[in-house]
Amino acid sequence: MDPKETKRFDKLYQRHLQMLKLQGKSEKTRDAYARAIRRLRDHFDCCPDKLTPKQLESYFAQLVETHSWSTVKVDCWGFKFFWQFVLEKDWQWVNIVKPPKVKSLPDILTPSEIEQLIGKTRKLRFRVFLLATYSMGLRLSETLSLQVGDIDGKRKQVHIRRGKGHKDRFVPLPDLTLQGLRELWCKHKHPKLLFPNANGPIHRIKYAKSHMDRGGAQNAMKVVVHECGFKKKSPSIPFATALPPIFWSAG
Repeated sequence: MDPKETKRFDKLYQRHLQMLKLQGKSEKTRDAYARAIRRLRDHFDCCPDKLTPKQLESYFAQLVETHSWSTVKVDCWGFKFFWQFVLEKDWQWVNIVKPPKVKSLPDILTPSEIEQLIGKTRKLRFRVFLLATYSMGLRLSETLSLQVGDIDGKRKQVHIRRGKGHKDRFVPLPDLTLQGLRELWCKHKHPKLLFPNANGPIHRIKYAKSHMDRGGAQNAMKVVVHECGFKKKSPSIPFATALPPIFWSAG
């Protein structure tokens, strides 16, 4: 793009980021919608505000060939947001992209597989993270965001704050999970976070300003699933009342 076009794009892009915040979109959604606009810019080498329905139809047709339908769908929503809230134009080409409706059931791990998965996780923080996520049926981001004050050991429940749809809820807290969370906290003693960022010396973890890295948690699970030889994709497990005893060790 020439300097004038680049300047115009930068102005619209910054407004896009601002409107995403003002509309209360989550950090993950903001990142995805912003990436969608950058991808359009890079593809056409121009500011997306002048693209025609025919150009967009051609673009998304190519995107379907090179990316998953989930990516195509998110990019469509991202540009729809840009079109409506930044350009303030009517959304007239919504039917250009219509992802197929697919219903699939998750692969469920057996109790013995659960024991194997958690038992093979070497580092304590990842072991407790997997146990908490699975036993309470939480989303990855919900587990990472858990704070000390969210845990009610007496009532055996956990306060999940601003989950999907920005809604709070309470979930039951299994005894084994409570035991694991206590063991982990005794190692780092962070005044607020249950899963603080573990980068740096161990004695500095309690001063961490952010929670554990999302990508690190995902990669840890992928490694253990591979080591266990599981062939299941995105494995899920039933509610963890039947989880076998786990011996917590430092890691």
